[in-house]
Amino acid sequence: MKRLSLYLLLITLLWVSVASGGTRKGTIMMDFTITSGKGQHTQLWIPYPLSDEFQRISNVRIKGNFDRDGIYRDPDSGAIYLYAEWNSPSDTPRLSLNFDAEARERTVKEMKESGDIPVEVRRYMRGNRFVPTDGKIREVAEQIIRGKKTILEKARAVYDWVVENTYRDPGVRGCGRGIVEETLARRGGKCADISSVFVALARAAGVPAREVFGIRLAKMAEKDMTGGYHCWAEFYLPGTGWVPVDPADVRKVMLVKKLSLKEAEPYREYFFGKVDKYRIVLERGGRGVALDPPASEPLNYFMYPYGEVNGKPLDYLDPKSFSYSIYFKEIK
Repeated sequence: MKRLSLYLLLITLLWVSVASGGTRKGTIMMDFTITSGKGQHTQLWIPYPLSDEFQRISNVRIKGNFDRDGIYRDPDSGAIYLYAEWNSPSDTPRLSLNFDAEARERTVKEMKESGDIPVEVRRYMRGNRFVPTDGKIREVAEQIIRGKKTILEKARAVYDWVVENTYRDPGVRGCGRGIVEETLARRGGKCADISSVFVALARAAGVPAREVFGIRLAKMAEKDMTGGYHCWAEFYLPGTGWVPVDPADVRKVMLVKKLSLKEAEPYREYFFGKVDKYRIVLERGGRGVALDPPASEPLNYFMYPYGEVNGKPLDYLDPKSFSYSIYFKEIK
């Protein structure tokens, strides 16, 4: 408890020192309704955001007709989440999670490489069932980094390759499935697909990397941002720390603005080491999350809310059985 209190104090002091560069601030209101859960054993897991150097989360309010709830952490992935349970509710299960968020641009002003990769970071170099690094993936990675010596050179080469060899497919459902082999084969996808490719190729190239799962903050004073979930990535540079990258947003800008690779060069440069203030982090590296209390199976990635009725997973993109809304209201 003392260690957590000290961490929160340090984050607060750091925030005060750096937040003068302009922030986006508002109240985020999340409302969840599980229509199919009435009279049934119902469980709900929701990513739970925390403050860090670039965002401040405060005034958290949780309400609902649940029988029990709690905040849990998966020790392997580090995912932190709100859990709620309804035993056999006579009414439709409902829950609201509201909080105030203030975010600033995430930026690394100078990338210096020195020293070794810390022991606690080396886990982000390993492949697994959800982030494969062998076979075709390793073959592609080795071709990409041929002649590159440093971690920074390798990370940049992987980033450039992903930007140049993938595309945003607006027909993909949600943020995509995040299955690396599928995206490499078809080259198209959305943010979870493209970010997962970057992470897998980076790890296969010997660069520590992880996905970042979050949600975009509205640029308007008030807006429904239910469709604003977004995934980007980070790589670890010894001597600097974690560096944000967002190749998926480069491809999105290219699609929306109808830009060529040459015309999109300013966006490519910006999203290597920076991401804008219109987003907050929900989870980092949340792949293969083993939820507690146990879900039916580990989650491929944990960004959307996840629910089960009588042990059967709900489709988080199907409003008929599992509906939710996320609304943003600016705080001036």
